[in-house]
Amino acid sequence: MKKLFLLLILVSFSLQAQYKISGEMNPSEKYTWVILYKTEGARQVFVKSGKIANGKFSFELPADAKPGAYRVSYKTEGSGFADFLFNKEDIAFTFNPEKAEETILFSKSSENKLYQEYISVVSNQQYKTDSLQVAYLKNPIAKTATLYKTQLVKIAALQKKYLAKSKGKMVYHFIKATNRYNSSNIAKNPQVYLKSINDHFFDTIDFSNPILYNSTFLIDRITDYVFYMNYSDDTTKQRELHDKAVKIVLEKAKNQLFKKDIIEFLITQFVNANNIDFADYLLNYFYKKLPTNIQNTEFVVNYLERTVVAVGRIAPEITWNTNGKNYKLSTINEASNYVLVFWSTGCGHCLREIPQLNAFTKDIKNSKVIAFAMENDDKEWNKMKQNLIGWHHILGLQKWENPIARTYQIYSTPTYIVLDNNKKIIAKPETLEELKKIMKYLE
Repeated sequence: MKKLFLLLILVSFSLQAQYKISGEMNPSEKYTWVILYKTEGARQVFVKSGKIANGKFSFELPADAKPGAYRVSYKTEGSGFADFLFNKEDIAFTFNPEKAEETILFSKSSENKLYQEYISVVSNQQYKTDSLQVAYLKNPIAKTATLYKTQLVKIAALQKKYLAKSKGKMVYHFIKATNRYNSSNIAKNPQVYLKSINDHFFDTIDFSNPILYNSTFLIDRITDYVFYMNYSDDTTKQRELHDKAVKIVLEKAKNQLFKKDIIEFLITQFVNANNIDFADYLLNYFYKKLPTNIQNTEFVVNYLERTVVAVGRIAPEITWNTNGKNYKLSTINEASNYVLVFWSTGCGHCLREIPQLNAFTKDIKNSKVIAFAMENDDKEWNKMKQNLIGWHHILGLQKWENPIARTYQIYSTPTYIVLDNNKKIIAKPETLEELKKIMKYLE
């Protein structure tokens, strides 16, 4: 009986020793499902999923749940998530689902409330400091420089205050790393000002800190540094800035696994920005030089598959025969540019746009159209191609399952791809009007 009593106490204790994560969307939206992730390095690890009812959702974490940075995600595409720190306490917050980062408000959680307070107070003082710097650049007077010095004292005092308040808490590491560099003397010109911020961007950030590592903090700062702090309108200069910024970041990442994650993250970002050349550079000159045992073969394969028809790539080979004559896309030399069109006689948009494109191209001398028809049989295609004069025509049977269509990752028709004389993909216009403008420009 005594053992049973002790067992009941232990069970009761274990049931109570849980932590509740509660969120509420305001205004309540149509979202019905939410997923809880934990950040580990540059990855998000699935924890739980749950339903949203009237904008509200909650999760229970066990007593042994790992402290760290967590995220609730409620959109399958785009930005739809809310981040928070968990350190063995209940958490409750509200937010506007359309702008969660700007509106999230914690009603329960000492860690998150303290960090949010710190960000608000220090950001306000930093804004005043930056405003004084800008004012001085426009009108360099001694009074502004003096006020700038005063602001530095205020920010330093606030930083010291919040470091003391957060001592022993997880948020201490984030408060320490968030502290932004300000030059001890007001900058005399914009170049000096921007250079000082760039040179000291990572001064307070410890890449080896496991708490920062297992959060979105480092990746967010890396994103800011690579893509926003190092920007130029000049293409050549931009590549130089990106190259330098990436090397600085990777030099700071001593942990090889984290370095791998950073490179994968950056490659993905450059692919999303249609900068395939730099993504290839990262893959070949950084990723493939990592220890082979930590390289992710699946990532490389997926990258190559995803970018096989990206702008900047040489178009995959296509061969066809017309009236007994063999053609190859790679060797055809009839124009300065080529338009590869994937279409189908069973597509209503194609039946409207393809004749319009054919009429338009009669006056275009420097471009040649190669029309790839995705069909189940050749009956309607044989009829329609007779009216599409001046084009190369290719029949692709099996429609969506056609090997060439799959290689080119065709998911809808019509799809337009513009090539230069070397068959490099130079544009992928989404509409016929956009294609016409490009062809006119290339004329």
